[in-house]
Amino acid sequence: MCLMTRVIFNTATTLNGYLADDADSLSWLFDVPGADEAEGGFSGFLEGIGALVMGSTTYEWVVGHEDLVEHPEKWFYPEQPAFVLSSRALPAVSGADIRFRSGEVAAIWDEVRTAAGDRDVWLVGGGDLVGQFADAGHLDEIRVSVAPVTLPSGRPLLPRRIESDRLRLESVRQAGQFAELVYSVRAVR
Repeated sequence: MCLMTRVIFNTATTLNGYLADDADSLSWLFDVPGADEAEGGFSGFLEGIGALVMGSTTYEWVVGHEDLVEHPEKWFYPEQPAFVLSSRALPAVSGADIRFRSGEVAAIWDEVRTAAGDRDVWLVGGGDLVGQFADAGHLDEIRVSVAPVTLPSGRPLLPRRIESDRLRLESVRQAGQFAELVYSVRAVR
């Protein structure tokens, strides 16, 4: 039986729905007690991922936060090709399979799906990129870990209107101080 490649947005958010603060920082996330416990099942999730996709702001933050240009050995995802959508030139991480692309999600979808093989695609972020996948009908699941943090403003979780008729709650789980919610997403007909 051939399984379909799923596209999964797996992320953490503040209680009031922000992925990052106004400076595009995720530092708020690392200060949450029990974050290690919440990440306990992440390696199992990553084993099911064949390719990942992220926007330029997310990529720049990861590269800068981990100093990956100087320390490419710290790249988190050596087993999966990573697609970075950007309209501008970004620094590459030496030795990592990072594929810089621009344009519409529909234009790169076949390449992303092929790279994932028989495994899933992980949308790392940000929210607008995930919204573009939703708009194109290529978003199957949202996994969001809600942290006990609020920010006065920042980058929204998913800046799109997706009504409840398209979202179905599949599971709820406590992981340390986080509440993990999993929703399946029905494509627009």
